Amino acid sequence: MAIHESGQMYLETIYILSQDSAFVRAIDVGEQLGFTKPSVSRAMSILKKDGYVNVDADGAITLTETGLAIAKTMYTRHMVLSQMLMELGVDEETATEDACRIEHVISEKSFAAVQAHLEQVTKMRKDAHGQ
Repeated sequence: MAIHESGQMYLETIYILSQDSAFVRAIDVGEQLGFTKPSVSRAMSILKKDGYVNVDADGAITLTETGLAIAKTMYTRHMVLSQMLMELGVDEETATEDACRIEHVISEKSFAAVQAHLEQVTKMRKDAHGQ
């Protein structure tokens, strides 16, 4: 089943929060995204039903294998696109905001090209500096 942009955002947020804390709760996700508790609760219910997250009796949210794969993909896209935009001279705040929107709609083919280009630029810089 295809996951919508909002679902991708929730999964990515859970992934990011889980990097700093072993216990991610719906309230943490809501605070991070600026969403209300009812909105987060509904989203968690859908994500759980669709097999992307697990929620234990204490309210701890964990990503399933499928949810984790999507979250990591979105996070990687976000980081690469943010970096690419900053390389082009966009300020960090704008680059981060724009990357957040672009990461959900860019094709695999275009993203792969952006990522390869950024890696090439990074490698050329390192080679030029003798690293």
